[in-house]
Amino acid sequence: MIEEFFSVSEPLLRLDGQAMELCQKPFARIEQIKEHNQLKMLRAFIDCGVAATHLVGSTGYGYDDAGRDKLDALFARVMGAEDALCRSHFLSGTHALTVALFGCLRTGDTLLAATGRPYDTLAGVIGIDGEGVGCGSLAEYGIGYDEAPLLPNGSPDLALIAQKAKTATVCHIQRSRGYANRPALSLETIGAIGRTARAANPKIIVFVDNCYGEFTQTAEPVGAGADLMVGSLIKNPGGGIAPTGGYIAGRADLVERCGHRLTAPGTGRELGCTLDVLRQMYLGLYYAPGVTAEALKSSVYASALLGLLGIPAQPAPHADRNDIITSFEAGSAEALVSFCQGIQAGSPVDSFVRPEPYAMPGYASEVVMAAGAFTLGSSIELSCDGPLRPPYTAYLQGGLNFAASRAGILMAADRAFGPSGA
Repeated sequence: MIEEFFSVSEPLLRLDGQAMELCQKPFARIEQIKEHNQLKMLRAFIDCGVAATHLVGSTGYGYDDAGRDKLDALFARVMGAEDALCRSHFLSGTHALTVALFGCLRTGDTLLAATGRPYDTLAGVIGIDGEGVGCGSLAEYGIGYDEAPLLPNGSPDLALIAQKAKTATVCHIQRSRGYANRPALSLETIGAIGRTARAANPKIIVFVDNCYGEFTQTAEPVGAGADLMVGSLIKNPGGGIAPTGGYIAGRADLVERCGHRLTAPGTGRELGCTLDVLRQMYLGLYYAPGVTAEALKSSVYASALLGLLGIPAQPAPHADRNDIITSFEAGSAEALVSFCQGIQAGSPVDSFVRPEPYAMPGYASEVVMAAGAFTLGSSIELSCDGPLRPPYTAYLQGGLNFAASRAGILMAADRAFGPSGA
């Protein structure tokens, strides 16, 4: 059916059929996870007593905003957390992480990155290698930084974590791979890191960057022992509908501290009007399990198709998925850019645009990004990006619905690796 609407080479169409056959078993597992999470979501909406009046926002200071407060309670219930801040006031995942780190850390404390160097945009927040000087980084407030690099196979070095956790205040765990060539972490692995750090230091705060990981399994990191987890609403939990925002969820005392960093000390979570976005945030959260499942199917399909083209992708088609990202080595800058341009050409918005590499703020290398999305920067929508440095790894994520994502991935593969791109 794809060939009725889009021009894809015949060899790629044959591989498409083979890829779909490889996908059937993992698709069935994804459907099971989706059903569990969607029923959990419905139960939470009912138990929390969500009403039509909660979908209407507020103005000004936002005092006594019942819809905002109910959304916080609903999000905590869905995620299995004691408390949560689910707010449009977070500008991005990096902003939510920044608020949470500043909420948990004080002068003289140490942040331990237990899964190696964090994602590029956090370098300036933390003050790694002098980044963020003059911008108010953690380092400028006298907060130390240490890290435990991953082992060569991409697994955490538990012995090193146990050693370094003794003097740390926060144990930072990045669930997704970021721009590193390693697997996303399973809940079991996150739990093992947390137990190791806590055994060495009972007071340590186990902190998880959960971006791209929500609803990929039937539980979340707080269920695996995390004290706090953080993410973005223009990724999985916004369901492609939330126009902005992020969340912090976990222990009630820590969430309360973060609320005072989001607004101002003394006012905390009581402040912050919601204007006209509450309905979109509730609706996006409700649809998030199904939308995440579509993104997971797109990830499985891309991995299967690329494998048939002789390009190994991670995770493999039948591997468990703990985030929505599929990564692969494009082999050259030209192939990476071509693949991203193919994704853009198969997008519903700005399909006529040709992405080019650019020196983006917060990134160490030039980055090429394709995202023909309804929400600017939304990576729950089909998108692909990668830094222009060897081995020219592409990071493919998202897809609001599988049928359209499948077409976009086919077009990108044809342009970069098929006869049309040769």
